Amino acid sequence: MGLIHTEITLRNPRYPELRPIVTKALVDTGAITLCIPEHIALQLKLDELEKREVTIADGSKKFVPYVGPVQTTFENRGSFCGAMVMGNTVLLGAIAMEDMDLIISPKKQSIEVNPDSPNIPSAVVM
Repeated sequence: MGLIHTEITLRNPRYPELRPIVTKALVDTGAITLCIPEHIALQLKLDELEKREVTIADGSKKFVPYVGPVQTTFENRGSFCGAMVMGNTVLLGAIAMEDMDLIISPKKQSIEVNPDSPNIPSAVVM
């Protein structure tokens, strides 16, 4: 299976007058959080909540800004979360995908709304 990209919309719910950003995102089930480039954080006027230490692919560690809140939308689904500001591309992690009840379709190389709950996201909470 190759890399999967999808189109998502990002907005700052604190500033509804700001235009949302429609962007291409790399889907990464190995990542937990949403990651966004600095230029998106600036355009959406996202507040830095704290610094977080991250371990990147080469094993090195660095501190990055953690910003929010960010509203993420895919088709008829939405999620609110924070985002780490790092890299040059948007990375859609597992938390937002689970929150929106999205599934990966390896055959189509895409993500899609869970067909078992097409109208309302579902979750297991026990």
